[in-house]
Amino acid sequence: MTQDPAPYTRQGWTSLDPIARQLIMARFLRSIAQGALGVDFTLYLKLRHWSAPEVGLLLMAGGLVGAGLSLLVGTASDRIGRRWFLLVYESGLILGTLAIILVPSVWVLVLTAALFGFGRGANGASGPFAPAEQAWLAQSIANRRRGSVFSFNAGLQFWGMGIGSLLAAFLPNLLPGVVGPGRYIPLFVLNLVMAVINLWQIAVLKENPPSRSTPSGDPGDSRKEAIVVKRENRALGLLAGVNMVNSLGVGLVAPLLPYWFNLRFGVGPREIGPVYAVTFFLTGFSSLVIGKMSERVGIIRSIVLPRLLGVALLVAIPFTPSFWVAAVLYVFRSIVNRGSMGARQAFSMGLVRDQRRGLASSLNAVSWSVPAAIGPALGGWLIGLGSLEWPFLMASALQLAYVILFPAMMGQYDASRRPKPSHP
Repeated sequence: MTQDPAPYTRQGWTSLDPIARQLIMARFLRSIAQGALGVDFTLYLKLRHWSAPEVGLLLMAGGLVGAGLSLLVGTASDRIGRRWFLLVYESGLILGTLAIILVPSVWVLVLTAALFGFGRGANGASGPFAPAEQAWLAQSIANRRRGSVFSFNAGLQFWGMGIGSLLAAFLPNLLPGVVGPGRYIPLFVLNLVMAVINLWQIAVLKENPPSRSTPSGDPGDSRKEAIVVKRENRALGLLAGVNMVNSLGVGLVAPLLPYWFNLRFGVGPREIGPVYAVTFFLTGFSSLVIGKMSERVGIIRSIVLPRLLGVALLVAIPFTPSFWVAAVLYVFRSIVNRGSMGARQAFSMGLVRDQRRGLASSLNAVSWSVPAAIGPALGGWLIGLGSLEWPFLMASALQLAYVILFPAMMGQYDASRRPKPSHP
């Protein structure tokens, strides 16, 4: 069997379904806007005299609201289709962002930020509507290519976040003579422009309804369907449990890292911003490498092996003597840890049939979002007690537990590791 061309080559890109190409490009543009928001949004809130606890509560609210809505969106999209939800998302984002620009009241800001996850750095995901988007993308990609294409998609998202992080350094200076929160209007204009482009991109697409199994009246067919559903539910439940361990470990440290860098080394956005940009760009390349790796050694091994190194790097960060040493360790940890995001998404989509992929994506999102929203509160509490090391040590323990639990509990579901046919 001939190997499919890599999606980042011209031949591989043109061989993809047009729907897949357009969804990938929409997410790339969205990630640029989110990368800028990830750097500048909390600074905008600070200029509006928001305290640190208020900012943290808003970010947590965005995570919890997104988790709750994504479960509803995922299950509903399996029944009525996915395109409509993305149109609603982009239209709502346009209206909410326009409202912030024209009428920047507190409640407009809170409602828009909570619904659309402003400042959370979602790597281009369409907020609580991401399960519908992810299921539609999976539907448009052949099973054998899902690992490499999802990894390429993740790589583009990281590059978009990196571009947005660089833009964030210039956007507040685009309006000469403007001071205060008004300096950040270009940030929201960028978000608005990307949402308008994406609304058009999605509006011109035509969606094929999710394929459905239609068992006949034969009792044997009904029993077979029940067995398949039970197996899928078990796989989704196991994955959700493992994801929660991983997500809590990430949430303990990742959202608080800029604050920790400032507290530990006294550095600010001028030093931290470029580090984040470099991290996103290099992680994008890492995602491509792990995508190819998943085709050779299987998705689970491509996820687990790099993350072992990530655990060791995470343990070392709080004991480093200088910011730049810590920053280099952080960059390398991101390369080996976050680069597997596409492979993890592809794996979760492969656990169920097409008609249940919205549900799978939403459960995956919920099991990630809820612990990730709780983690910063726990990490912040530990730092508030004066401990700059314990959040990292606890996060490392949880990440190590994930590395052990993921292959042990999910190895049986790795369809990418099929025995090669023997040749005479």
